[in-house]
This record gives sequence, structure tokens and C-alpha cells, in this order.
Amino acid sequence: MKGKINGTTLHYLEAGTEGEPILLVHGFPETSYAFHDVIPLLAEHHRVFAVDLRGFGDSDPGDNDSATAAEDLHQLIGHLGVGPVHLAGQDIAGGAVYRLAATHPEDVRSLIAVEMGLAGYGLEALADFTHGGAWHIGVLAAPGVPEMLLAGHEREFLKYLLPGDVEEFARSYSRPGGWRGAAGLYRSMLREGDELRALPALEMPVLAVNAFTIATMRQVAAKVTEVELDGVGHYVALEAPERLAHAVLDFTRGS
Repeated sequence: MKGKINGTTLHYLEAGTEGEPILLVHGFPETSYAFHDVIPLLAEHHRVFAVDLRGFGDSDPGDNDSATAAEDLHQLIGHLGVGPVHLAGQDIAGGAVYRLAATHPEDVRSLIAVEMGLAGYGLEALADFTHGGAWHIGVLAAPGVPEMLLAGHEREFLKYLLPGDVEEFARSYSRPGGWRGAAGLYRSMLREGDELRALPALEMPVLAVNAFTIATMRQVAAKVTEVELDGVGHYVALEAPERLAHAVLDFTRGS
């Protein structure tokens, strides 16, 4: 499905007819398709929505940053008429979902943070390649560089990062402007630390999945439920959809 939201068109998936709503927000190098095995498991108990962020997937191409993405999500929740939602964010979606939860707590019943860090709370260190950080962050954040180096090589690059079949992700990243959404989120990550640290602490319940996320969420929220999925890597929804869905369902029952 698609909706006109905040001056752009956002694509989203929808499943389930009953229960409290859950909004799933992907990271990089993903789209809403990252949750394709999680959605039916959650939809047995919840209404479930999974959005392609601005500039990703089948949403309109366009520049992005975490503040814009947060406003997109705020307006999407209003468009759907389903708030407050259990808001789940992965990876580079962290800045957007945290901004939304902190500035529009009326939209967010709970926050589910999956392999998610925050600028201002240590995430920037991942861009320091000389000390074990990820080289692709600098590539994506440099204006014009993703289009110059990655266009025509989407499958090879995504196979380097993602487990399993990458064809659906490669399809969307290979469209014109397909890297712009990710590039914008990484650029904002490198500059927004002070802004995120100035936001109020979260009062809603938070589920933090895996160690780095747990350490981050302890700094910004008072009510944190911690889950470690042993043996699962960074792409939790793709690698362990049943275990992730089980953790989310256990959490939402009690939140």
C-alpha cells in the first residue's frame, strides 16, 4: 500500500486485523522486506505495519535524515489512524524512532529497539574504520560517492553485507536514486549526537534486543526489558525471525 505522507509517497505493508498495532521500521541495507518472515508471526496477535522509509524500497526516492524520517513516521501513524503503536526500529532507523518516541510520546505505546544504537551515545564510533568500525558508513555518507561506486554493483555489495537472498533488496537499491535514503540517514548520524542527547528520556516501556542496544537504551529510558538472542548476528529479522517475533510478543503482552 502507499500513502501521501509529509510531501512524499511512502510504501508500507499491512497484515493482521486485531490487536494493538505494531509499526516496523527497517535499517540498512534493508527495506520493509526485512520483516517478511516476522510479519505473519506478529499478525496472529497484532495489526502489523512495515514501512519503507523515505528514499528506500518502494517509497519515493529522496533525501532523508532522521528528523525528516521521524516526522514521516509521525504523519504515517496519523494517516493510518492507529496510534499509539508499538514502534520497532532496527539499525540506522534508531535516530528516527528515538526522535519520534521522545518528541511524540502520544504516538508510541512502547519502543522495540533491535540492533540499534544512537548518535551521541557511542554510535559514531562505528564510522571509525581505523578502530574496527564499518568502512561502508563513510562511503555512504560522502555526497555522490554511493552513486559513483555502487550503481550497477548493488547485488555484489549487498551480498557482502546481508545473509541469504538479496534479490529483493537489490531491486530497490538499484533503482534511480536508490541510495539517497540511506546516505541521508548516515550523514545525519554523523552530526546529530548533540541533538539526540538533548531529547527527553523515554517514559514508555522499551525492549532492547542484544548487547549494544541494551547498553544504549539503559542511557535513555527508565523501563528497559533486555533480551539477548545468542548466536544471532546484526540482521535479526532476517536471521532469526521466529526468535525475534517471540521476544516481541512476550514484551507486548506485558507492556
